[in-house]
Amino acid sequence: MTREPPLLPAAWDVPGIFRQRLGQRVGRQRVMFAEGHLLVILHQPPKPDETRRTGRLFWREPDGTWHSNSLGSGIQALHRHIEEYNRALQALEAREDEAETSDDYFALLQAIAPLFRAARNMYDTLQQARQAVGEDRGLISCRDDAYALQRTAELLQWNIKGGLECAIARRAEEEARSSREMAMASHRLNVLAAIFFPVVTIASIFGMNLKHGLEDVLSPVLFWAVLLVGIVSGFALKAAIVHGRLSRDERRRTG
Repeated sequence: MTREPPLLPAAWDVPGIFRQRLGQRVGRQRVMFAEGHLLVILHQPPKPDETRRTGRLFWREPDGTWHSNSLGSGIQALHRHIEEYNRALQALEAREDEAETSDDYFALLQAIAPLFRAARNMYDTLQQARQAVGEDRGLISCRDDAYALQRTAELLQWNIKGGLECAIARRAEEEARSSREMAMASHRLNVLAAIFFPVVTIASIFGMNLKHGLEDVLSPVLFWAVLLVGIVSGFALKAAIVHGRLSRDERRRTG
């Protein structure tokens, strides 16, 4: 198993307690302060499928000089770090504008959740850093930018949740409409079956190859009489079905 390199650059002349307290993994976002030196430990913008955070370290010397382990020197390094979060949120906002289905919104929720948590913890960390060093206009400006970033992430998360609820409601309404249409189609088929069922039944009975004594009686008057009886019976059965359905619907509305 290969040993991971130390998080703090070897060239940094920081108090020894920083190296003692900082392990091989970045851990949570936090601040260390000793002998006038400030160490701010932050996370890079996280991705939805990341299980381990990548750290960014910012060191402020007692004279106010800033250094970072990956974004250069000066307070602008901290501004660049915050800007990366801002770009990540802008990309999610663009995706949120194009989202239509619940799957789209679920994917956005998975992306915004770790980003929002990281932005909120970053603001808390920078507030602690500002309290540790007192008046540092550059740090105060970064702290304020981090607060605005946190609010943007929070509002975006609310919008995504609202969009997800609307998408789910829209899908439920479409499924309900489809169910109603299927029920209406089934009802129409039942009505048609009710109309022709007596005729088909009578025709099946008299169409059997059995001697029943009516083959030559009043032909074709008997045929038309039987057909008429079947049709009348069919419409009576249809009326009973429709009336029963209307009665059930009325009971549901009044119940």
